[in-house]
Amino acid sequence: MGTRASAEKMSNLPFSRSEVFGELRKELHEDKEFDQSAHIFIIMGASGDLAKKKIYPTLWWLFRDGLLPEQTYFVGFARSDLTIDAIRTSCLPYLKATDKDAERLSAFFSRNTYISGKYADESSFSKLDTHITSLPGGPEANRLFYLALPPTVYHDVSKNIKHRCMSTKGWTRVIVEKPFGHDLQSSEELSTHLSSLFTEDQIYRIDHYLGKEMVQNLMVLRFGNRIFGPIWNRDSLACVVLTFKEPFGTQGRGGYFDDFGIIRDVMQNHLLQMLCLVAMEKPASTSSDDVRDEKVKVLKCIAPVPISDVVLGQYVGNPEGEGDEKLGYLDDPTVPKGSTQATFTAAVLYVHNERWDGVPFILRCGKALNERKAEVRLQFTDVPGDIFGNQCRRNELVVRVQPNEAVYAKMMSKKPGVYFSPEETELDLTYKSRYKDVKLPDAYERLILDVFCGSQMHFVRSDELREAWRIFTPLLHHIDREKPKPIPYKYGSRGPTEADDLSKKVGFRYEGTYKWVNPHRL
Repeated sequence: MGTRASAEKMSNLPFSRSEVFGELRKELHEDKEFDQSAHIFIIMGASGDLAKKKIYPTLWWLFRDGLLPEQTYFVGFARSDLTIDAIRTSCLPYLKATDKDAERLSAFFSRNTYISGKYADESSFSKLDTHITSLPGGPEANRLFYLALPPTVYHDVSKNIKHRCMSTKGWTRVIVEKPFGHDLQSSEELSTHLSSLFTEDQIYRIDHYLGKEMVQNLMVLRFGNRIFGPIWNRDSLACVVLTFKEPFGTQGRGGYFDDFGIIRDVMQNHLLQMLCLVAMEKPASTSSDDVRDEKVKVLKCIAPVPISDVVLGQYVGNPEGEGDEKLGYLDDPTVPKGSTQATFTAAVLYVHNERWDGVPFILRCGKALNERKAEVRLQFTDVPGDIFGNQCRRNELVVRVQPNEAVYAKMMSKKPGVYFSPEETELDLTYKSRYKDVKLPDAYERLILDVFCGSQMHFVRSDELREAWRIFTPLLHHIDREKPKPIPYKYGSRGPTEADDLSKKVGFRYEGTYKWVNPHRL
């Protein structure tokens, strides 16, 4: 039982970053081996954008806050001839380091080394292995390989790691970045290849959305609250809307984006992962495999998406906009001329099981839209036996993943005055209000710490991946083959109006009457 003293300790906000992470680390890994073993983190593709903008900064934040095992060293590997000074200079704008961090930052980079080599060349990996072994604690060290690489070199790199760079006395773990293949077949080939080299508990397929605070909060919200259990089903819910919006276009990444498109980039992974957490049954425990077992069961109940339940859009320039807003997708010089790649997609999925039969799950994602937002919105059915003359709007429960993490319920309340006049109001848990000074850890920080600790709950298992691709591959092949012309929508708009029509057709009701009032400005 919690004592009053411990309760008071917990309420001593703000938590520092280290306290938040310290708690996380204690929960995940109480084994003394965590601090006593040497660990070597190898960044494959150390010269690339992902390494510069995400991986090196994340490792620096974890190191700065004292969250990594005491004896941790970092090795960069890529084809380019680079020095640690060059890596430091290119990463500096993303490290958020202050003047008082100068000494700690020097200590971080003093633990970094770099080796150049070819990804397909076994002798380069032998050289890398010799270098790793020469580091303090190297012969016994645990090894973490982060594949920040294009998928085209995964086969060679993973094979060479297995044959030349495995730890002989500690463990070896491999972190793989999406895209995990291009469709079901290529994903299966990659999974078969990786599983021929490593066991499933050595492979960490990273989807950074699973590291976000509010995505992780979906589990507690659902299974830690009695009030939601009885209404979280087809009897009470009219529909579920999962949204991912970005207010910017491809901005020079058009070449990469055109190869994959918004469905592969966002819908088949980030949105589908959130759908699983909303729709799954309560797991037997919070252990990694129990949670992932339930997610797979949900995916198995979803039929492949027919093109008739999909709206595809592509942004065009807004003549009244400013700067980039005037440019459409096809104006990006890196995009192939006349491309029909969709930058916006709305799709309706159904989970054919006892809890969800008939409830539409509406997935919407797009670029160059009117705002940055990722959220889950559960819209409830109308109140039966209405006595207020159609003045009541549907209740909604909204979990906002970004920006400004929040959970709020839209509900009806009596307007102040003499008459029974209902109006929309909310029960609001905006994280910034309730947890004013808590520093929420970045998604990559949580996930990389999870890999050190051996927790796979927030990583994608091979059978999960297979089911996700099964749902979307027929649609993707149809689009690749037929090249349907996407509906143009203006940069900075909500997307094609046809997407709203699709949502309305399957049962979502947009009233447009709700006005949020900031309680802290009253």
